[in-house]
Amino acid sequence: MSRMAVTVIALCLITMMIPVYTVCADEVLDWNAHAARAIVAVGGQVPPRALIRLAMVHLAIYDAVNAIEGAPFEGYASVPSVDRPASEEAAAATAAHDVLVALFPAQATDLDAKYATSLAALHEDDAKANGIVVGHQAASAILIKRAGDGRDATMNYTPGSGPGVWVPTPPAFLAALAPETPFVQPFALNSASQFRLGPPFSLSSEDWARDYNEIKALGPAIGSIRTPEQTDIARFWSDNPPLQWNRAWRALSVAKGLGLADNARYFAMLATASADALIACWDAKYFYNFWRPVTAIRAGDTDGNPETAPDPAWIGLVTTPNHPEYPAAHGCFSAASTETLNYLFGSDEVGLSMDSNVAGLVNSIRTYNRLSDALQEVLDARIYGGMHYRNSTRIGANLGKQVSRFTTRHFFRPAKHHGDKENE
Repeated sequence: MSRMAVTVIALCLITMMIPVYTVCADEVLDWNAHAARAIVAVGGQVPPRALIRLAMVHLAIYDAVNAIEGAPFEGYASVPSVDRPASEEAAAATAAHDVLVALFPAQATDLDAKYATSLAALHEDDAKANGIVVGHQAASAILIKRAGDGRDATMNYTPGSGPGVWVPTPPAFLAALAPETPFVQPFALNSASQFRLGPPFSLSSEDWARDYNEIKALGPAIGSIRTPEQTDIARFWSDNPPLQWNRAWRALSVAKGLGLADNARYFAMLATASADALIACWDAKYFYNFWRPVTAIRAGDTDGNPETAPDPAWIGLVTTPNHPEYPAAHGCFSAASTETLNYLFGSDEVGLSMDSNVAGLVNSIRTYNRLSDALQEVLDARIYGGMHYRNSTRIGANLGKQVSRFTTRHFFRPAKHHGDKENE
């Protein structure tokens, strides 16, 4: 690899693409899975909130392991002091455990049990004890750095009204999701609005009419011109995004044979870029407050455009998420993910396998020869599902890529004292 040293994980079958359910022991991989469960499956955190908390976990792991490695890369919140020998496994497990317990104290019993299992696999020696100390330091530093970052703020959001403005959508008409996110301190960006792009299309434009009529035809639950495969794609990508992408990140790590130290940086970069991509995405969403297709198409006679005929009964194949439309959040997240993977492996030509837990799919595992192929399918899926206009998916992807590039250019860089001339 051009940017990452590869350590083959013993007893794992290394291939270009492997099923996403393959398991290979590594404390970073294990605690990524534990964190995803604690944050999303048990903690119930929605995507922007989930990724903010996941980034905290992986940044603590990264700082702990990086310190024990001799700090070959710049630390994020700290470069903990290390008494040697020190176990990277103990440090990674401790850092993850401490952050998760701080974030989800109600899950302490379960997390303590998982932590005990991690430590039980290690020899009782100075390396283990010293690694635990490093993990505690790293977790404490990230918790201090993120104290008061706005992630737990309560924000009141009042929807507007009229053509082009987001309002709660059927069938449940839920309140706006995570309105505090635009005000959360980013991890790498200078501000949430740093890469805010221009507004959505004017309702009087030909561009708007084109996007409107495309999703009106492709996206409805009934009467769509979609092919059966396009319907399957729409439903495949309606799985929980953080859980779905984290499974893929783990599978790709195993397929590429990454060792524990590699994984510490790999997951930290992916989680950080993805968290900031959604912070930036939510900034734009609540700045522009653009209406969803299910609202626009039912009120097509109110937008002043003669090319947008209304359909008062229209509803999308996939239930519309409860936040403003522009830009598409899955585009922001997935583009940040694929762009960061492209950076890490030095190529778009990376075999990727994704799975979906959505019931009733024809294909519950999909494979791609290029990262860009996976991203394009994500963007298309939001149109097939009736959730986003074409322009919004493109803008979301552009935003996610910019966030990823800024993150990889300015953070997790080789430390100057190591003299690494890694290409930025």
